[in-house]
Formats: sequence, C-alpha cells, structure tokens
Amino acid sequence: MYDKLVVETFLEKQLQLFPEKVAESYDEAVEFLEDVCATVCKNKKEVLEYLEDEMDITGMSEEEILSAEEVFSISDGRYLVVEG
Repeated sequence: MYDKLVVETFLEKQLQLFPEKVAESYDEAVEFLEDVCATVCKNKKEVLEYLEDEMDITGMSEEEILSAEEVFSISDGRYLVVEG
C-alpha cells in the first residue's frame, strides 16, 4: 500500500507531526502508517478533496492546508496525509 518513497518520506519528516519519533525503521513506519490508515494522495486537488471530508478546513487557504502538519509532501508530487 505504501511504496518506498512514501515510507522514507514519512521516516524523514515524522517529527513535523509528532513530538518524538513513532517509527525508527522502515518496517515500523509501514506498520504505523497502516495502523493509522494514512492516505496517499496523487496531487493537491486530491488532498483538498480528502481533507474536506475528514477535517474542518473551512476558511483555510490551499497553502495553509498543504502546509498542515498532517500533510507530508513527497518529492514526486504526491502527498501523504497522516491523521495522528
């Protein structure tokens, strides 16, 4: 469900959402992402649509939404949304 780039991005950036690391290894990261049902979105539009259903984003700009601590930008243009 989560490819190598997604998992590695989460491992590198997990402290943007959590005060301490929740995963130390690749396997722990995969398990954590599965446990919290993290979602991979293919683009900005998909992130906005997903979060409209999952969070109250009323009044937030696109920039504010995409820079939210729950949203992890992946280097290939996708996004990982982790609701901790």
